Amino acid sequence: MSIIHYETRHVNNFKEVLESSARLFPARPAFKIREKDGSIVEMKYPKLLQVVNALGTALCSLGLKAKNIAVMGKNSHKWCIAYFGITNGTGVVVPVDKELMADDVLNILTVSEAKAMFVDDKAYEKLQAVKDRLPQDFTFIGLDEIEGIRNIDELIKVGEELLEKGDRTFVDAEVDSDALGSLLFTSGTTGMAKGVMLSQRNIVEDIMAVKKVVKITPDDTILSVLPLHHTYESSLCFVQLMYTGGCYCFCEGLRYITRDMQDYQPTIFVTVPLMLEKMHAKILKKVHEKKVGKFALTLGKMVQDGFVANLMEKIFAEVKKTFGGKLRLIIVGAAALNPEVAKDFKTFGIPTYIGYGLTECAPLVIGNNDHIMLPDSVGVPLPGVEAKIHDPDDNGVGEIWVKGPMVMLGYYNDEKSTREVLTEDGWFRTGDMGTVDENNCYRIVGRCKNVIVTKNGKNIYPEEVEYHLNNHPFVSECIVFGADCDEAEEGTQVVAKIFPDIQAITAKLKDKQAPTKEELQTIIGDVIKEVNKKLPKYKNIHDFDIREIEFVKTTTAKIKRQANLNEEQEVNEANDATAPEAQEN
Repeated sequence: MSIIHYETRHVNNFKEVLESSARLFPARPAFKIREKDGSIVEMKYPKLLQVVNALGTALCSLGLKAKNIAVMGKNSHKWCIAYFGITNGTGVVVPVDKELMADDVLNILTVSEAKAMFVDDKAYEKLQAVKDRLPQDFTFIGLDEIEGIRNIDELIKVGEELLEKGDRTFVDAEVDSDALGSLLFTSGTTGMAKGVMLSQRNIVEDIMAVKKVVKITPDDTILSVLPLHHTYESSLCFVQLMYTGGCYCFCEGLRYITRDMQDYQPTIFVTVPLMLEKMHAKILKKVHEKKVGKFALTLGKMVQDGFVANLMEKIFAEVKKTFGGKLRLIIVGAAALNPEVAKDFKTFGIPTYIGYGLTECAPLVIGNNDHIMLPDSVGVPLPGVEAKIHDPDDNGVGEIWVKGPMVMLGYYNDEKSTREVLTEDGWFRTGDMGTVDENNCYRIVGRCKNVIVTKNGKNIYPEEVEYHLNNHPFVSECIVFGADCDEAEEGTQVVAKIFPDIQAITAKLKDKQAPTKEELQTIIGDVIKEVNKKLPKYKNIHDFDIREIEFVKTTTAKIKRQANLNEEQEVNEANDATAPEAQEN
């Protein structure tokens, strides 16, 4: 399939991104910022460049040239200014998850050899517990006004004074586009997370590739919802918009998302499946309350001509208003999305592009775009990306391998792990299993390490079974795994851990009261029977547990599979240890 690419301007690094955007889009706002009094102000591109140059100059004057500098805090324009102040001529940025425990942050600071860290007030308070274990010359810089440490605004003033005196250490610094530019620590559900080394070229090659197949203009606005420490948000939202000349705004928390949507009126919404599916469920409830809502939704998905599309847009105008009124595109990744959700949003007049990527690939390598919009596929490789299914089985399922200019340099100080995922000829082994069709469209089946292998050699991908479970209205979340069983014909049984949707179940009960434990066991048992009818016998679920709380997740709302399984194993072992029989022994 031949795809016409949109025109893009070539850049090699973040410094070129910001300098060229300040020149090309002098009247455009880079950020819209909510002040403490609730008013919203703009920071235009030339001002952003001026502030970044001042901060970078001050950082260099503190002896931080060529050093690794961490950033930890809530999403904000100051987080972004710190990011560019580090990368555009000072050193290497180390984004840190603000949700991590203090000991984990200390470990990252130690492993990354960071010499300084930007922190907001909450991050600094958290790190007081480990502050004494950091080197004496370690420097904290406040993103907020924090007693006892210098803050970013003070450093910007210092930098402005140095620039006036002729200090051009930062402004004239040459950025090595191919050297380590950003050191990101993966969420890592088992053991200590690895430090992914990305060059600035890795990231800008990715955003240029996206721009070739997805039309993004200076008129676009994105509301930042996902955490900036993750490359999904920092690359595909922040740096992407800075390159395009668009406007980047900041959500002050999920409870304020409706208000912020109305105030900032985003045109593009970048999110994860869990968040979008929850929004979809609320929208669907309102749609079904309308007299023609359910019929219109069914018709819209069946008939895809222009007249019907225009009609649907008028019928579902309220949906767009929920997102501020100007939303034209949703981009979703980081986990699997129910295809029906994508179909429904398309019917609402908001196309949803599903993509696939990894931190190690800066992150996007495969995606839907303006020319290919499939609800059941992660799309096609980006321009400049090679992809293939390695060693496919009889069903065409194999590991997805990718190659391209966005593939990482390697893992920080970890040659062994690097060799395990990067081949000598440049292919990156993603660890994800998938298929590819005759149109070069990819579909994800599951993770290599999650696959359940039966004694007679059959492969069961938990994600496939989870898909069917999650499609049931009574299931909120689930994890599927294999358990050894001598009595089972296959030697291994499929087991599910389920967090039920109590609200949906209660709504279906005639007495409108929350179900008892016994009723819940029966209801979920019936769900299992329904799901098993859709699966081959060897993939059937043989046992299940019901959770009372949500699963532990990463900050991009992906369930931490192994962490949750380990958590429950520890609870079971603790219960066994305190049982009367154990105490007697």
